[in-house]
Amino acid sequence: MRVYLDNSASSRVCPEAVEAMLPYFSEKYGNPSSLHSFGVEAREGIERARIQVARSIGAKPEEIIFTSGGTEGDNLALRGAVGTRKGGIVTTNIEHPAILETCKQVAADAGVSAAFVPVEFDGVVDAEKVAAAVDAGTSVVSVMAVNNEVGTIQPLSEVVSLCKQKNPNALVHTDAVQAVGKIPVDVKKLDLDLLSLASHKFHGPKGVGALYIREGVKLKPAMTGGGHERGLRSGTENVPGIVGMGIAAELSVAHLEDDASRAKRLRDTLIDGLLALPEAYLNGSREKRSAFNANFRFLGVEGESLLLMLDSDGVAGSTGSACSSKKLQASHVLMALGLKKWEAHGSLRLSLSRYTTREEAAYAMEAAKKAVERLRGMSPVWRKIVNEGKSSISDAGEDEHGEHVH
Repeated sequence: MRVYLDNSASSRVCPEAVEAMLPYFSEKYGNPSSLHSFGVEAREGIERARIQVARSIGAKPEEIIFTSGGTEGDNLALRGAVGTRKGGIVTTNIEHPAILETCKQVAADAGVSAAFVPVEFDGVVDAEKVAAAVDAGTSVVSVMAVNNEVGTIQPLSEVVSLCKQKNPNALVHTDAVQAVGKIPVDVKKLDLDLLSLASHKFHGPKGVGALYIREGVKLKPAMTGGGHERGLRSGTENVPGIVGMGIAAELSVAHLEDDASRAKRLRDTLIDGLLALPEAYLNGSREKRSAFNANFRFLGVEGESLLLMLDSDGVAGSTGSACSSKKLQASHVLMALGLKKWEAHGSLRLSLSRYTTREEAAYAMEAAKKAVERLRGMSPVWRKIVNEGKSSISDAGEDEHGEHVH
């Protein structure tokens, strides 16, 4: 059996989106900026998708800008806000690299401050601490809706309310890449100014995303050129991708309640089963957590070895963010939760989707149990834990990146 439980990295494109996209490759292939009928039907596909994406998050169609994905949306939000307001940035220390690295670079380039608010041990940020970092010079606050690694759901409504009380002129952005299609998202109820999302996280195609920009909010353009997407993101639009994203967004809302309910049952089965192993722990809050995410750590086990062993049994998982998995260092998210490097190295993220079955979840759970037990049988760290206890283990013997030195 082959089981895909890495849906936080990318999800299967739903058949409805594939079907909707096909004509835009072979029949309706005009440039959407052209005035002839080929261009008009391409433009109609884009505008229909704009309505679908807007509805999925409670926005107006004219507040949606299409991008290449979550990373571009995050960059446009942060660079655009600082570019027009010339003020500092406030974010958390468990954001996706698209936020963290952009904040650092933008702050350095613009000569403004960047505050990285720490989260609690359960992976949830204290909204009051975020607001405390906001001052009169803050241009933008960015707090992700759902963490991509540990799946924790952040108190966005409280964050927005407190930050706007502190500085009514500061924009509030959320990276909702892991939220749309997994939890209810309504930009008006949340009182958000900016929100970025990515199609391939909710069964749409890769290479396309969107940025919600509240009506009246001004951003500095990311790319200049022909003035596409309200002049904020010039370049010919990815028409098939946008069309597929629109269908996927519409379906993600229609299926959200049923998908989340079924995913939660499967997730809890995985959590209960794998936490039955000795020295197995759940990373992040169990209660304030996406129904589609389960993130574990198994003491005495290297995450990379665990992934390879699971893959040999046909199970795909991850140790964290796919965007940073090649860095071979301890997850910044897990380190921010207060874990030591040797603990963070034993992590496993299993993420579900609309298409995950009960049989697949059960198979993956048994494969993970077998892999953990087998790896522990070969692990000197596990033998030391068994013989001397957890307190005998330290980060000694690891280099500055948390990699074991042999």
